[in-house]
Amino acid sequence: MIIVAQGILRKRLPRGKEWKQLALYGLLNNSVYLGLFVLAMQQVSPGLGTLSVATNPVFINLLTSIFLRKPLKVVTVIALVLCMVGVVLAAWPLLQNSTATPAGLLILLVGMVSYSIGVFYFSRANWGGLHLMTINGWQVLMGGVFLLPLALLTYRPVLNHWNGDAWGGILWLAIMVSIGAVQLWLYLLREDAARASFWLFLCPVFGFLIANVVTGEPITVFTVGGMVLVIGGIWWQNLKEKVARS
Repeated sequence: MIIVAQGILRKRLPRGKEWKQLALYGLLNNSVYLGLFVLAMQQVSPGLGTLSVATNPVFINLLTSIFLRKPLKVVTVIALVLCMVGVVLAAWPLLQNSTATPAGLLILLVGMVSYSIGVFYFSRANWGGLHLMTINGWQVLMGGVFLLPLALLTYRPVLNHWNGDAWGGILWLAIMVSIGAVQLWLYLLREDAARASFWLFLCPVFGFLIANVVTGEPITVFTVGGMVLVIGGIWWQNLKEKVARS
């Protein structure tokens, strides 16, 4: 991303306080959030891990309400409830057999809070027209650099198997997630973090659909019902926002 932004597109480099902003955002969004999520998933079942993503819109809207002194609208609360109920309903079959340690849940919670704070910080920081690919490239790089000391201290070669599955997973996370999905996410955040956060409710839903394709996990009536509620909540929020602006 940095090579494309600075070398091909000829976008400007960060300057002044923007370096500090990138470092802080990379720390919250990559080092702390992703680092803790990986640790938590060793003690928390996939079902709970999937469900945890749906807590971010709640935290983001609460942070927006507290720090910007904007009371939550009734419409927003209704949409949040609809989406949360939908995600829990879709995840219900997975939650029946979910297990987690108290430490794992605490680590997961801290990671989610860090991510939400990072989202709020990004949306409020002054980036001076810095290109999104520049922001994304440098924050990912800095977040990785911050994790290097811990990675070197805890690295155990015997646990790593550099086969096709490993490289496939790495490439997917790097290209589809860190570059593609995050680039789109940053674009939405520049518009409105609180409104954009509602789209995170789709992450667990798509997770269930992908699990059906990749691992053959069944799509149940709970999955369909949950999807309807989540999409309905997002539609309700966007519809009311459009009506309010007009």
